[in-house]
This record gives sequence, C-alpha cells and structure tokens, in this order.
Amino acid sequence: MTTGAAGSGGNGMAGRPSHGTAVATRTKVARKRPDLYRVLLLNDDYTPMEFVVHVLMRFFNKNEEEATHVMLHVHHHGVGECGIYTFEIAETKVTQVMDLARENQHPLQCVMEKK
Repeated sequence: MTTGAAGSGGNGMAGRPSHGTAVATRTKVARKRPDLYRVLLLNDDYTPMEFVVHVLMRFFNKNEEEATHVMLHVHHHGVGECGIYTFEIAETKVTQVMDLARENQHPLQCVMEKK
C-alpha cells in the first residue's frame, strides 16, 4: 500500500484539504443607469407652427393636442422640451428633425442637452 503525498490530507491531491469545502464568490456587477438627454426645439420667426406640430407628432409620438401645447410653449418661451431619451435615441431624433426641417427649407433648430 502506498501513501499520498505529504500534506495531501489523505485525498490524493497535494496541498488540498480533504474536507471537501469550497468558497464560492459572486462578483456583483454595479449597473449604472445610462445618462439621459433632453431633446429641445428652439423658436424661430420663420418655421410655420403647423410644421412644428407635424414634427412633434411624427418624431416624438405626441397627439395633436400635446404637440400643439409644446409648439405654443416653444413659441411663447423660446424653447420647449420634446422628450427625454438616452444619448443614441436623442441624437437620432435631433438628426431626424434637422434633416426634415432642411428638406422643407425651414430654419427650425433641434438640440439635445444632458439632463
């Protein structure tokens, strides 16, 4: 009969205890919420109000009443919030609005800012 290596604890594996316990560790991943951005329309003296309402309904899923309310806010206060989105979505919406305004030869400006 042969014996295990010295310090094997009798299980045949050198350096390992023979009582069969192990420590399981779980690394908790801290998930950070993505930064949010406000998409804003800026007032100008040339873009028709109907076009602004159309933009709000098309790109920001506003119904006609909500779109009219936001448009009037932009008209009276110089700026109005269309929605709050993650960076990529806000960037896409700004691009869509600016492209449509340019195609229709309107100077409407749409910007995003970190919330």
